[in-house]
Amino acid sequence: MKVKGLNDTEFLALLERVLPTTTPDPRLASAIYEEVARQIRLINSVKSLEKYCAEGSLPNLEPATVAEFKGRLEQTFGAEKVTVAPNEKGDSVAIEIALPDRKVENRLKVLPPGAVEEEETKAVYVPFPVTLPEDPDLVWILARREDLAPEEAARALAGIEEEFWETKAGLKLQKEGVEKSFAEFIANVPAAALIDHGIKRHYKEPEPRKTLHRGPVAEEDGTRQGDSNRRAD
Repeated sequence: MKVKGLNDTEFLALLERVLPTTTPDPRLASAIYEEVARQIRLINSVKSLEKYCAEGSLPNLEPATVAEFKGRLEQTFGAEKVTVAPNEKGDSVAIEIALPDRKVENRLKVLPPGAVEEEETKAVYVPFPVTLPEDPDLVWILARREDLAPEEAARALAGIEEEFWETKAGLKLQKEGVEKSFAEFIANVPAAALIDHGIKRHYKEPEPRKTLHRGPVAEEDGTRQGDSNRRAD
């Protein structure tokens, strides 16, 4: 039987019940609970931003538009931690969020309302499962642009990974002792770096390959066991 994991609310409720039984200091228990809850909110906020950058856009680069978007980020992450800057081409804004333990970098495209439908029509994505030679039973479920061949997507992904570990963010992770692995690359590479090459991250975590167990095997005469039994009756 497959056991469903706890959602954030259920986990925090469980933590709130368990903490008083593990520490006699109510202030310590409260501090631990508040910090865990803050970290969960932060993780969810980063995920929401990443999804918005992958799927959303700004209608223009007018100062008021950029300021309104930056203001929403500041309400979530704090005014002193957010940097939003239009790029030179004027087709996107660079986003930088300074977190206590790392720096989140992403890009949000600028797409006028009339161009949304055309853009969405061009960018059709299909599943792009990836395995590693050292663990072929573990499947990473990514996505590639439909007009990008699987071989091309694989070469692009390998190139992005190599480049990522040479970036400021990649070097910082290595300096902090993070393993230089595909798992860490997928978890930390900016979504924009993938999208620029026609690839999307659907899931950061890999999924084990499933084995499909089918029904009774066919009899030698080509009929199914169930059919043979019915004829015998």
